[in-house]
Amino acid sequence: MTDSFDPSAPIYLQLLERIQRQILRGDLKPGDKLPSVREMAIHSGVNPNTVQRTYREMEAIGIVETRRGQGTFVTEKEAILQSMRETLKNKEISRFVEGMKAMGYTHEEILTGLSIYLSGVKGSDQE
Repeated sequence: MTDSFDPSAPIYLQLLERIQRQILRGDLKPGDKLPSVREMAIHSGVNPNTVQRTYREMEAIGIVETRRGQGTFVTEKEAILQSMRETLKNKEISRFVEGMKAMGYTHEEILTGLSIYLSGVKGSDQE
């Protein structure tokens, strides 16, 4: 199985974001081992060098730790994971708001629409 990627953004960044989302959802937990570079490349349908770059980037920002001879693991440092969570939240909010503004919506219309939407969402833990 291979993943599909947006041709307008670097694949390594898209892969990095996908892994971050897996961590946020709890699919990957602190201390979990990531697939090997080769396994991830095969699963994603990308070059192993792309996966290696993704892992290096994640290690540089502290999301994962590479243990020599053992593999790459999700960090167990809660502060780093919380920071990643906040960063991704703000990035998504920014995308949403900028998209709405590009369509001509005012701040008030965005807030009202969002409030109505959230009040109608069933089963949300945020209710």
